[in-house]
Amino acid sequence: MLAEHRHGLKSGRTAWQDGGYPPLAIPLRSAMRLLRWSVTLLLLAPLALAGWLWWTLLSPFTYDRPEHLPPVETGPHAVFVYGTLRHAPVRWLVYGRVGDPQPAVLEDFRREGLDIAEAPGKAVEGVVLEVSARELARLDRYERLGIRYERVRVTLSDGSQAWAYQRLDRAAEPEAQL
Repeated sequence: MLAEHRHGLKSGRTAWQDGGYPPLAIPLRSAMRLLRWSVTLLLLAPLALAGWLWWTLLSPFTYDRPEHLPPVETGPHAVFVYGTLRHAPVRWLVYGRVGDPQPAVLEDFRREGLDIAEAPGKAVEGVVLEVSARELARLDRYERLGIRYERVRVTLSDGSQAWAYQRLDRAAEPEAQL
């Protein structure tokens, strides 16, 4: 009698035999729902990352080269990099290839966070990249040339010349004037 009352049945059959759910069905359904959401998230996360990288690095909507900057000259360019561009995956994302970076040292400078500053007797280690004019334009975009950084000529410890990106004066940045 107690079993019939508990299941609401008078025939002595269990609820799942009369079309209800077996005792483990509800936890199993919850586990399947969780698995479905997890798989969906795992599939969408790389797409979201790819979209964010496209938006920040390649999209025509996030950077307009300031009009006061001269056009990029043709020919190969040497660029001294000392931060994230030292890493091959970042270079591949920014300008489409890993390249053949050469170790280099910029003497009489020191790193200050995302910038370099003159400092007699100090040195900044980095790499030199040989890039085309198109690749230099993509590097300019990545560094937000004219907005966040300027491109300056530097002399490396071996006497060679290269471009380097240096932060613009904070007072000259548009955000600082607001």
